[in-house]
Formats: sequence, structure tokens, C-alpha cells
Amino acid sequence: MQRRREGYRLYFQYGSAEVEYLKSKDKRLGEVIDQVGHVDREVDADLFSAVVHHIIGQQISTKAQATIWQRMQDGLGEVNAANISAACSSELQAFGITFRKAEYIKAFAGKVQSGALDLQGISQMPDTEAIQALASLKGIGVWTAEMILLFCLQRPNIFSFDDLAIQRGLRMVYHHRGIDRKLFEKYRRRFSPYCSVASLYLWAVAGGAVPGMRDYAPKEKKRRTQ
Repeated sequence: MQRRREGYRLYFQYGSAEVEYLKSKDKRLGEVIDQVGHVDREVDADLFSAVVHHIIGQQISTKAQATIWQRMQDGLGEVNAANISAACSSELQAFGITFRKAEYIKAFAGKVQSGALDLQGISQMPDTEAIQALASLKGIGVWTAEMILLFCLQRPNIFSFDDLAIQRGLRMVYHHRGIDRKLFEKYRRRFSPYCSVASLYLWAVAGGAVPGMRDYAPKEKKRRTQ
């Protein structure tokens, strides 16, 4: 899997091998791939900044995340362990993040700078071990760790059960009313070893990339009022 750059942007790279494999394994996903075409999803080349970026983005909109991230880049010059450690929590909060997120980011930078956390080592770990190592950090859960593996390390076989948009995409493509763990694992086995590419297309579907597809989740019943 090669990395592709356009200007200063870096995109998750996949090609005909991944696409043809998925199409051979699943007719419905193959139809989605043909309709959507190639999916460009931007990735981060640096693991440290990717962790900080994902901590910032938790429980806020993509637009707000982008605004705060730009402020941090402008304010620090470069988002690295040394610059984060040199800044006090109030300075980080001034970029638009909460006190708790500022503390998480400071603690993470401190571990990297002291050598207590080896990011290079994490980048070379198998998926399961890398997820566990990242999820052990304050402010990083399993879902965030999985997204870092996909959108920074470009791991090819990431499929997150905790991602609501992926579950929505599965319901839409396969007409399921709900996705439990057993059903999810069935699709993981089917898409492996290219679950990351399947994820890109399920996210696209969940975002409305295929006109006419709907979510088959049961609608919540309206409560009766007297």
C-alpha cells in the first residue's frame, strides 16, 4: 500500500488489488464501489500530531476540530512534544479546547518527551497491540485508537464496531435493522484483509454518497402525550 500526496495533502492509498478483492467477496459492496468511485480520505503522516488531532476532535464537529487544529498549528508553529510541553494548559485552552483535553494532551506530550512512550515502537506493533497501547493513554479510547491506525498509520485491515457511521453504512447496504457484534464480525471476516477500504465505502454510504439508500434501523416510536 503506497502513500499518495497531492500538494501538501496526504491521502489513504488503495488501488485495484483491494477494490477487486472486495468486489469478488461481496456483490453489494461491489455495486457501491462502482457507484462511489475512488474515495479520497486525508490522513496524517505524523503519529504524535495524529493523536493530538484526534483528542481535539472528540465530541465536537469536524468544522470545530479543523478550526481549533489550525489555531494550534498557527500558535505553536509545529504540533510536537517539545512545543506542547512548553505550553501551559491555559495556553492550549486558548486555542478552543477544554481543560480536560489540554491536560490529556500535556500528559501525552510529557510521556513522549521523557521517553516513557515510544511512538516509533507503537507504529511497528501489530494492530491489536498498537490499539491497546494507544487506548491506554488518557483521552484515547479504542475507537480513537482504531481511527489513528487507519488515518495515520494507514493500516489496511481496520474495522471499528464502535463506529456508528460504519454500522449505519452496513444497515443501509445490507438492509439490516440492527448490527450486533456477531453480525459485525461476519462482515469483518468477509472484508479482511482490506477492512479499511471497506470502511471508506461504508462511511461514504452513511454520508449519503449513494442516492436512494436509506437506513433500515427501526424508527423510534413517538411517545403519547395527554
